[in-house]
Amino acid sequence: MITSKTPLPSGATRPPAPSRRRAAALKLTAVVLGVTLVAAGCGDSSENGSAGDGGGGGLDGKTINFVGYGSDNPWGAYFNKVFTDKLEAEGAEVVDLTTMDPGTAVTNFNQAISNRPDLIVAALLDTSSMVVPIQKAKQADIPVLVFDGRPDPSVDGDVMQVLSDNEALGVAAAQNLVEGMQAQGKDSGSIIAITGTKSGFASQDRMTGFDAEMAKTPEYEVIEVEDGNWDPALTGKIATQLIAKHGCEGIQGAYGMANYQAVAIIASAEQAGCEVGGDNGWIVTGSNCFKAGIDAIKAGTLYGTATEDPGTIAEQTADYVARYFNGEDPPQKEIVQEERVTADNVDQFEAQCSNA
Repeated sequence: MITSKTPLPSGATRPPAPSRRRAAALKLTAVVLGVTLVAAGCGDSSENGSAGDGGGGGLDGKTINFVGYGSDNPWGAYFNKVFTDKLEAEGAEVVDLTTMDPGTAVTNFNQAISNRPDLIVAALLDTSSMVVPIQKAKQADIPVLVFDGRPDPSVDGDVMQVLSDNEALGVAAAQNLVEGMQAQGKDSGSIIAITGTKSGFASQDRMTGFDAEMAKTPEYEVIEVEDGNWDPALTGKIATQLIAKHGCEGIQGAYGMANYQAVAIIASAEQAGCEVGGDNGWIVTGSNCFKAGIDAIKAGTLYGTATEDPGTIAEQTADYVARYFNGEDPPQKEIVQEERVTADNVDQFEAQCSNA
């Protein structure tokens, strides 16, 4: 170390001491840098804040834009009534932007963003097409709650969620089919499946659970999977086409993703002269319950279904919204408990499943 008392080597010069101006500048730079780091840290904290903080003011006066399933769908009709009635009773305004058309749903979601509501509540008919609208809502600082089917993984952390346990529903459908055919003494069988809208994760996740469960008994083979778009008329038409292709004897089991789809399959089969239920007829299952399905189970034409009734999830979704605006900080994601339904326990679920 060189000090003022240390002699310098011959020919060397002592480096100049920093001036007072330079020292002051260095000190100022350090202070500014410290302030900048603190500000940056505060920014990160804000971006990672809780999605469940709705302000604590309650529902009264809040505006909710509802991009749900259309009321021309029986599941959607009952969900919409329960959900809307409960929120409006607590003073919220619910703007109806519901539809069963995936393209219209995107348009309606974008309209909701333009409306700048306090919350957007959405069902995702086409999961991928809703990614950009969800991102736009986040940029506009408008919270979004998704119900029934999950969002695309790329925006999973950007929305709140109240979800059906769709994989469990698919597992229950597979169990119903295998159990029913085994009870008839069949050691093999060919199965058709007519799904809800294939582009939505609600349908995809049910098929994931269904396929995984069916893989345990490969002697029962799924020979056709068709997109019924949650539409009973389309489902019946597809079923008629598949019967024409395979014949009554070429099909032993059928999965209609919603009960009203399963009942449409039964109607098409019976119209074509195929035997349904009983000791040797088709085994048919649904995977979310309606009154028509409960009646068909009791009549012996529908082997079974599962819950996922619209009333239960509507109540839970509306309750989630209320907790959010009451500042109760609900978890980002909630899963609705589902149950398998057959003739053995149909009485237990009849009231729950007979509202739509």
